[in-house]
Amino acid sequence: MTSQGDAQSLLGIKGVATSTGQIASSQPLADEAALSTGKQADLGDCVNLSHTDLRTRIARVVEVDPQTDTRWVGFLAAHSDSLIYHHPAWLQVIGEAYSHQPLCLACEDSDGGFRGVLPLFHTRGLLTGRRLSSLPHTPVAGPLALDDQAMAALVCAAVERVRGRPGTSLQLKMPRAGLDGLVEGLRGAPWEGTYVLELPKQPDQLRFGDSRNHGRIKWAVNKATKLGVQVRPAETEGELRTWYELYLDTMSWHVVPPRPYRFFKLAWERLRPQGLMRLLLAEQHEAGRSKLLAGSIFLMWGQTVVYAYNGRRREDLSLRPNDVIQWLAIHDACREGFRYYDLGEVEKHQQGLAEFKAKWGAEPRQLYRYYYPEAHELERGIFMPSSYSRQLVNAVWRRLPLNVTARLGDWIYRYL
Repeated sequence: MTSQGDAQSLLGIKGVATSTGQIASSQPLADEAALSTGKQADLGDCVNLSHTDLRTRIARVVEVDPQTDTRWVGFLAAHSDSLIYHHPAWLQVIGEAYSHQPLCLACEDSDGGFRGVLPLFHTRGLLTGRRLSSLPHTPVAGPLALDDQAMAALVCAAVERVRGRPGTSLQLKMPRAGLDGLVEGLRGAPWEGTYVLELPKQPDQLRFGDSRNHGRIKWAVNKATKLGVQVRPAETEGELRTWYELYLDTMSWHVVPPRPYRFFKLAWERLRPQGLMRLLLAEQHEAGRSKLLAGSIFLMWGQTVVYAYNGRRREDLSLRPNDVIQWLAIHDACREGFRYYDLGEVEKHQQGLAEFKAKWGAEPRQLYRYYYPEAHELERGIFMPSSYSRQLVNAVWRRLPLNVTARLGDWIYRYL
């Protein structure tokens, strides 16, 4: 990664600290009407190219509408690090579910091709204030670029937008460190870790840890199968609605605000038809009757499948429905040619969840968050899970009716 000085010499970025340590004046915001109509807004004044190598020529950073500009999806399809969270369909779900205004930036070369993209949304939180985030209600996103020059250009353009709106902050959720030193005042910090399994080329080459661990998992799956547990993809929205009740109970037990049903309905309508989402249901078939035990939603794009949301009946966990779901989902991902299987974030105090994800052979990976001008203290973990107040909240939350937690979750997510 280039240093701050290198980025300046390569790009001549206005707004990056100069050699005297002063901040250059910010550029005016692009017309918001242009954004709402999907027109490109020229941000060329943000990036003044003073040097290029033989491989690239950055012309400008522009606003684009990923829903109508086919270059966005084309760029994602060609970039090995692109995730479902960069996809226009995911951006559409977030925008519609939470009524956030999008701001999507692209770094163009002189021929009009993309060298990088950065999806963002305007949000306003009760505790975090006004924010430009990539992305809200999403574990990781951030800028995606072909090289350090394009990455620096995108970050600079985002910072310029924040500087033009006093009281607004920038948040970038990154899969790794790497933005340090690009812009004066941009600060990074480790976030939670995620667990990622690198997949082999063939399903028969899958091994979950050592032979003993792999054998235990296979035994659990076989036992569940003998007890009538079967897994299949959901086919109707009615099945999604039934699963949502299990999801609410699961979130209540873990004292996590649930997402509103409209979010999942939009995902079902926008992602599933494109093959970007799958809901796997684990059912027990016994005496001619079927009982839903658990279900998990998976998001997939590019080289990565993400295990995103789960709902289960606590009283039926002994039947190991989640093990059967994971076994099938991982084998399907391998069979379909994906390279990575992301089991998702784990907070430091969730030891049991960490063990469940690690047993599949997944390796922990540190996520990072970058802020400009600085992180709000709430996001630095001032509410420790071991505190008395947290224990009290846990006890109260688990006693609330599920429909109440659903309404509270909806309110919380709107103002995070």
